[in-house]
Formats: sequence, structure tokens, C-alpha cells
Amino acid sequence: MNTFNRITAIVVWTVLMAALGVAAVAPIATVAWLQDALTQAEIWLRAQQEADPSNFLIGQIAVGVIALIIFGVLIGVEIWSGQRRGVRIRTAQGGQAELDTSSISRRLTWQLDQLAEVISVVPIVKSKGGSVDIKLEIEAAPDIDVPMKTDEVVEVTRDLIEQDMGLKLGRLDVHMRYAPMDPEWAR
Repeated sequence: MNTFNRITAIVVWTVLMAALGVAAVAPIATVAWLQDALTQAEIWLRAQQEADPSNFLIGQIAVGVIALIIFGVLIGVEIWSGQRRGVRIRTAQGGQAELDTSSISRRLTWQLDQLAEVISVVPIVKSKGGSVDIKLEIEAAPDIDVPMKTDEVVEVTRDLIEQDMGLKLGRLDVHMRYAPMDPEWAR
């Protein structure tokens, strides 16, 4: 659904950009063209209605129903295809449980806040099949060695997710940023 949404958005924005570009270059000609096109459409619709009013009514109903079905299904899929809120855990003895993604986020926040020079952690956890994808937004002290701290964060996160929680780690993105420099640190 995500790919469909992206393609649809790209097509819609491209068409709108082109239409607004044409309207900006030739606004009077664009309005005249729109008026002519709408007049032609009105003439054609009136002719269809006068030729056979019952078929015209059936056509109106069919277009309305088809639009409701197509857009209703698309809206329904968008609403109900959201990420699961939990991740399945299977134990060695064959037991099962579901761990809520917000619980995983809280545990990650607590664990990573314990690391030296880490000021704040905002984890975004998404369930994906049998694994979890994690995006970490980390604010750290302004004088840290970023590659070394990133390796430490990745190692702690991987150990926590795979060893302690028994989950499978999918994708892990770490976004590190420095905290603002405190004037007292510069002394």
C-alpha cells in the first residue's frame, strides 16, 4: 500500500504542478479552455440524458457505486493495514507471547539513557512480520566520538532486542545529533 500511495502522490502532484504552471503562464487561455471543456461536457451529458433518461440514471448510480467501492476499499486498506502494535515472541519450550511495541520503546529508552554521554533517546519501533524495525533518534554530548558511540548504541540495542527480549532485529537506523554546546563545557 505504501508503494501505491507514493506513486499516486507523485502522479497527483506532477499533474497539479503542470496544471498550475500552464495556468500561471496563460491564465486567460486556461480559463477559456476550461469553460469550453465544461460546456462540451454539459452538452454531451444533456444529450445522453435526453436520449435515454433511464440508462442515464443507471449510469449515474453505477458511477457513484463504483466510486464508493474503489475509494472505500482504498481508505479501508489504508486504515486497517497499519503496523501491528505487537511482536510475537516464541520461547524455547514452545510458548508464545506478544510484546507491545511501546513496551519495547520504553525499554530501549531506559537502557540507552544509561549509556555515558547520551542525553536523550527517542526510539521508533515498528513490527514487521516476525521482527522489529527500529529507528533511534539520539542526542549526545557535543564532545563524543560519533562512530564509537554509534557502535556502542548498535551493540547495546542488538543485545537488548535479540538476547534479553528474544526478538529478531530487522532494520536498525541510528540518527545521532549533538546537544547544544553549553558555555560551561567550553571552559
